[in-house]
Amino acid sequence: MASKITEAFEAVAAVARGMSVTFGEMMNPTITEDYPDSPPKFQERYRGAHVLQRDENGLEKCVACFLCAAACPADCIYIEAAENTDTLRISGGERYAKVYNIDYTRCIFCGYCVEACPTDAITHGHGFEISSYNTSTLIIRKEQMLAPIPEGAHFPLKAEAEEAPAGH
Repeated sequence: MASKITEAFEAVAAVARGMSVTFGEMMNPTITEDYPDSPPKFQERYRGAHVLQRDENGLEKCVACFLCAAACPADCIYIEAAENTDTLRISGGERYAKVYNIDYTRCIFCGYCVEACPTDAITHGHGFEISSYNTSTLIIRKEQMLAPIPEGAHFPLKAEAEEAPAGH
């Protein structure tokens, strides 16, 4: 008889503890972010849309080593490499990524591509507004991921390389 009373008392005590948590949370003010009027605050470790980084001279950090594509468990990264030339330098290495696409319909934002990159060329940004009703718009190209050119950076642009006289 005593064990049944003890069990009943423990059950009532457990319900009382649970209800105290519930009532305590009910009395706290509601925290609501005023999106889109004020920008959301993210933790530093937040994994948003990918960003292809540039170095201090404005050159792309990606050297088309394909390690990010090899590390990707969802197989959502597609890269085509091209060689840098003396007249046109896109990256600091011998090669650069001529095509760099990420298919966000497949990406699971695991971060393996970021960890695999030896040059820290690909990182997770804080972009989160990538939803779409059309899946063809979820294949993000290199031009959409590239970080802006830093102020004061000077590197050979394609237009300058094409305008150079051929005979000189």
